[in-house]
Amino acid sequence: MDTLNRTGENGATPFRTDRFFSVSDKWYFSTREGFDSGPYANKSRAEEGLKRFLKVAQIVPHDEQHRITRAHRIY
Repeated sequence: MDTLNRTGENGATPFRTDRFFSVSDKWYFSTREGFDSGPYANKSRAEEGLKRFLKVAQIVPHDEQHRITRAHRIY
């Protein structure tokens, strides 16, 4: 778990956990939006899926009307 503030953060360090987890030999990642994406064949594929998700999240408008509410799956 990361116990240091990131660049631009002030105050107490927020709780953080690893985004990746496995269930029955399948890998998933969790998002701040509250959903899990997977299953992926291995952790490396889950990491690639998270990178793709983050790229999409950067181009989606961040106002309340356009929040990401559904998981996308990239295997």
